[in-house]
Amino acid sequence: MIETKGLRKSYPSGKHGRTVVDAVRGIDLDVQAGEIFGFLGPNGAGKTTTLRMLATLIRPDGGRALVAGADLLADPAEVRRRIGYVAQGGGTADAVSGREELVMQARMYGLRKADALRQTEDALKAFELTEFADRHCGTYSGGQRRRVDIALGVIHSPKVLFLDEPTVGLDPASRGQVWAEIKRLRTEGMTVVVTTHYLDEADALCDRVAIVDHGEVVVEGTPEALKREISGDVVLLGLAAGDAEPAADALRGQPALHRLERNEDGLRLYLDDGAAAIPQLLSVLNGAGIVPGTVQLQRPSLDDVFLARTGRSIEQS
Repeated sequence: MIETKGLRKSYPSGKHGRTVVDAVRGIDLDVQAGEIFGFLGPNGAGKTTTLRMLATLIRPDGGRALVAGADLLADPAEVRRRIGYVAQGGGTADAVSGREELVMQARMYGLRKADALRQTEDALKAFELTEFADRHCGTYSGGQRRRVDIALGVIHSPKVLFLDEPTVGLDPASRGQVWAEIKRLRTEGMTVVVTTHYLDEADALCDRVAIVDHGEVVVEGTPEALKREISGDVVLLGLAAGDAEPAADALRGQPALHRLERNEDGLRLYLDDGAAAIPQLLSVLNGAGIVPGTVQLQRPSLDDVFLARTGRSIEQS
């Protein structure tokens, strides 16, 4: 459904614009029809710039792309007809009702009035918006407003839906509602491309993900396949500020320990079998006069994949 090769975008920066910043340095993607594809990375990694290029909002400086079968550079108008796009900031007006927004969006895509009204009714029911459809959007909760945003993105039945940080700023219940709608769209055959920095969302809901850093794809694959690259378990030790370095010195060289990383709460340890290793680790720390405040055993996460590839955490970038 989406194929890109060497997609690039640079911007002038600095005094008088004499410095060039490479926001996207050559993105290669292959997104299959009917999947939820996650685009992950820290702020400034190039996620939104890539999404905006694919949605024809900014023109690439180089590379090529096919989106829903249309050539991004040669026929951007046809790309726009085949996609939906929901920006991070949304697009609803406070003084307009959800119903009015949807009808106007459908009409802008060329639907006749009767068809626009019918599509709007279908969208209101599908996104559970009927109850408050005639209230002004300014009275909606964050989750309700975000569901209207997504409904606006799909009112014309696009083949691909682009969502830029669809759940940022929402409470957990509203995040769950939004993701339920995204999964429903996938079951109906729509391809969804989403940027997010919520790694738990991407892990649980995306069929495949591409992790980007400094404008390039670091790694791509299913969440499970990427996590399998990080062998063993992760043990998190919560330590007092003055204990982290002595604890690291005491634990280095333990036979089951693959790697040791400092974090803001203490230490992150990568081991073959975390459950079996914990008693020995605690014994070593006890011998050094160190008592951890907390001990947590985890399976590797997508953040661990990013950490292994780049040397730093997405969540701390």
